[in-house]
Amino acid sequence: MGTIELIAGAIFVVTFFFILTERIHRTVIGLFGAVAMLLAGMYFDFYHPEDLMHVVDFNTLGLLFGMMILVGMLEHTGVFQYLGIWTAKKTKGNPWHLLVALSGITAILSMILDNVTTIILIVPITIIIAEMLKINPVPILMAEALLSNIGGVGTLVGDPPNIMIGSAANLSFNAFLEHTLPVVIVTWIITLAFFKLLFRKDLAQEPQHVEQLMKMDEKTAIKEPDVVKKLLWVFVLVIALFFLHSTFHLAPAVVALIGASLALVLVAPKHDPQAVLEKCELSVLLFFGSLFVIVGGLEHAGILEHATNLITGGAENNLLLTAIIILWASAILSAIVDNIPLTVAMIPIITYLGAQGIATELLWWALAFGVGFGGNGSPIGSTAGVIVVAKSEKTENPISFIDWMKQGLPTMAIGLTVATLALVMFTPYFSGTVQAHATKANMGPTPLDLPTH
Repeated sequence: MGTIELIAGAIFVVTFFFILTERIHRTVIGLFGAVAMLLAGMYFDFYHPEDLMHVVDFNTLGLLFGMMILVGMLEHTGVFQYLGIWTAKKTKGNPWHLLVALSGITAILSMILDNVTTIILIVPITIIIAEMLKINPVPILMAEALLSNIGGVGTLVGDPPNIMIGSAANLSFNAFLEHTLPVVIVTWIITLAFFKLLFRKDLAQEPQHVEQLMKMDEKTAIKEPDVVKKLLWVFVLVIALFFLHSTFHLAPAVVALIGASLALVLVAPKHDPQAVLEKCELSVLLFFGSLFVIVGGLEHAGILEHATNLITGGAENNLLLTAIIILWASAILSAIVDNIPLTVAMIPIITYLGAQGIATELLWWALAFGVGFGGNGSPIGSTAGVIVVAKSEKTENPISFIDWMKQGLPTMAIGLTVATLALVMFTPYFSGTVQAHATKANMGPTPLDLPTH
């Protein structure tokens, strides 16, 4: 390994060390690492400012930014609180029905909105309702957190790693619905059955003060009804365009920005949007951009080529085995570290394999399942988990690290097992080679018809 590789590798390792240990805020150290990588690249002539336009994924940043604006505007209307109260009243306080309903709402919202925002808004309502009914909130809180991560795997916009994977692999919104959503639904059902067995004592509790719950008026949660109507129409339009973005040749980022700009025009055309922009977590966008720059430096230094040979050297001979390794390895790592930098690091490796003529679609889906389901393995595996644990500490039943592991690890294993079976049983489908296999008898072997066993 030469000087260039050593320097670029050292910058990467030091930056990720501080990101993972959280000794320095991840955005701060990310920006510092990006600048250090660029300066080293300029000095040793392997990385230059003009290269940044090619390594930074502006489709990912634009999609995140647009959705942040939409979610930030909807957050203040009270529509999430309305959904929580309305759903709880429909269950009439039954603990099992509450768990299914509230976690279901959380999972569905997490397919469309940022799951962190969804958790922040749903969890306080859950705690209030559980305290009113004198039932243990832990089963419901755990179900909300775990199913939030599971639900986020189901769509292109449900989880930041999916956004990055979709952009890098040119996978559409509909492609995620067709490939990941069925796996998510099966995992969801099995996970609920697991919760039913695991929490059978808590779920058998007789709720108290049900009449207080039924007296709650969910309509009072809505602060600006006219704004809610306008924003919901915008969301309908955005979701429709996500379904049709391939037809209209619109990048997902463009769809999100269309929705954001339309929402601002309809809701606050004469107001300075600064208050809305402050809700957009610009530090997250800066963190993403910095990671792209750092990993781009590794690519230009030639390190990713070496990493590719080590990690997936036999991919062309056994693509399925490589996919399963990526699935489980990325999941285990995602339970320990943030799945965003892990995804950013893995994307160029799979991209490089594709450049070598290997059909990588199976590997992209394996990565999406791995980093998505892996977040359930520990309370630090996802931001949603961290928030739920923190909120539970204010109740009489705080969730400990061990408590989470007892429930989170089996849930992660359920998702990974379902995903593994899906990849094994439907390899041609996830490889994008169904048509090739269907016409093989007439056309002969094709470049995509790779051995998988």
